Amino acid sequence: MTEELKDTPLHWSQHKEEAAGYWQLKFLLVLLKYFPAPILGIFAFPVGFFYFLFLKRGRIESNRFLQKAAPFIKDPKVAKKCRSRSGQLRHIISFSLALAEKLQSWGGKFSFNDLYHQDDDIKELIRDLEEGKGAFLLFSHLGNAMLLQGLLNRGQTGVSRKISVTAIVDMKVNPHFSRILNELTPETNIDIINPDNMGSNTAILLEERIAAGGLVLFAGDRTSINGKNVMHPFLGKEAPFSWGIFYLAALIKAPVYFIFGLRHKDLSICPKYNMHVHKNNISFECSRKERQERCLQLLESFIKILESYCIERPFQWYNFFDFWQEGAPPQNPK
Repeated sequence: MTEELKDTPLHWSQHKEEAAGYWQLKFLLVLLKYFPAPILGIFAFPVGFFYFLFLKRGRIESNRFLQKAAPFIKDPKVAKKCRSRSGQLRHIISFSLALAEKLQSWGGKFSFNDLYHQDDDIKELIRDLEEGKGAFLLFSHLGNAMLLQGLLNRGQTGVSRKISVTAIVDMKVNPHFSRILNELTPETNIDIINPDNMGSNTAILLEERIAAGGLVLFAGDRTSINGKNVMHPFLGKEAPFSWGIFYLAALIKAPVYFIFGLRHKDLSICPKYNMHVHKNNISFECSRKERQERCLQLLESFIKILESYCIERPFQWYNFFDFWQEGAPPQNPK
């Protein structure tokens, strides 16, 4: 059962950036330019260890998530890692590796051949795109969605035609990384829309771009600071999710796909990724009253799939803020 979120603590978008600063990222950019891509992976290990030592919030939120995921994990070895302090280090180094891989993909040094499609709805998505149809893609901060965006920006899609991409992303949250991406690809093929700038005409604009065969990308695990959010069970406790994202997808009435890019191994300097694609089969050709109910079904479907992959790959969850709006940090069990 869902309910409107009230009296929340500090919103994720209000946190100051605690990842690498501009000059640290610039250094990684120089390495990317003059050295083989795995060099970035090697540097990601000491960088991740530095984050682990000095970024208290990262440790707190890593622990919060891992303690919630552990009871649902069937593999006792993985569950034990989640409950241990070394699990937080593994988690943060995994995030550091993801950062390096994002730079690789946007810099043209991540091979499309290292992305493995599954026996899911990828064939239907490719067929739709080949036929000139567009789609609404919902991703998350589990795995490396920005790596996939980097491949889209480079035209590495497995589709014969050029695809326009519109991403709804709050670039203010990571200004240093956004600046580096602009230096990597000043003529990006991805049109960025800031959520703060969305208005009454946004749905019409996005509908036109999808009708023209483009893709619209939106994160399903980030809440709105001004819009309506709802609470829904996630890993055993209710967490807030943005209602507007799912209502927008229903309003446009375009095909909706859930996209996940998950690394084969949590810690690897030569990464290979599984790409998971799940098509939503809920029809939004209905009355306004029914649309509300079907929006909730869409949200619940996304959360169910997200939760299953979180249990499968807990160390690839990169939402390092108080996702459950609990306030006080949890304690490690003895």
